[in-house]
Amino acid sequence: MKKFSKSLKAEKNRMQEIIGILKEIYSDVKIQLNYKNPLELLIATILSAQCTDARVNIVTQSLFKKYKYSVDYINVDIEELEQDIFSTGFYKAKAKNIKGACQIIIDEFNGNVPDNMEDLLKLPGVGRKTANVVLGHCFDTPGIVVDTHVTRISNKLGFTDTQDAIKIEFKLMEIIPKEQWVMFTHYIINHGRNTCIARNPKCSQCAIKELCPSNNTINEVSKK
Repeated sequence: MKKFSKSLKAEKNRMQEIIGILKEIYSDVKIQLNYKNPLELLIATILSAQCTDARVNIVTQSLFKKYKYSVDYINVDIEELEQDIFSTGFYKAKAKNIKGACQIIIDEFNGNVPDNMEDLLKLPGVGRKTANVVLGHCFDTPGIVVDTHVTRISNKLGFTDTQDAIKIEFKLMEIIPKEQWVMFTHYIINHGRNTCIARNPKCSQCAIKELCPSNNTINEVSKK
């Protein structure tokens, strides 16, 4: 197993090499969820929990025509909203969270989606992951979105050794420049979907394999 230095400087340098390579491969990546304003992105991100972005986009295509403002989500019967988002899964919890979030947006924030982490976390169904998505794409406030791909690949790369999303987020923030936070997430998510696949990673085809300790482990095991 190839070992990499754990010094902060060495980790920052290795991360920059990785980002540089992934930037060339995924030069045109962007957020996969379709939205036109902060409320739409907030709703889409809530719906994306345990659901593919492709499915969410299918659902929101009609959803965002039917519900344009926070008050629209509040006024509709919850059973109707549940049916509208049924195919995204966990529809009862998601409908409840959407209604609750929209109520707080109206009651406490004058109908505007909050533009800071502290206030976004007051909304039902919103954790740091969802808040970072909204802040990074709607309010020019960079953040690192830690989803399953970022968690898995950060561990494989040896930068983290935990499933705790908050610990991973803050560790990555320490070794990645702030101006790269948003795009880093997109690079890793796309790499996870295309190459570093959870059940069948394509290590032999991986452009960053020489910078990945997990790849070297796999190679050594295969030679025995």
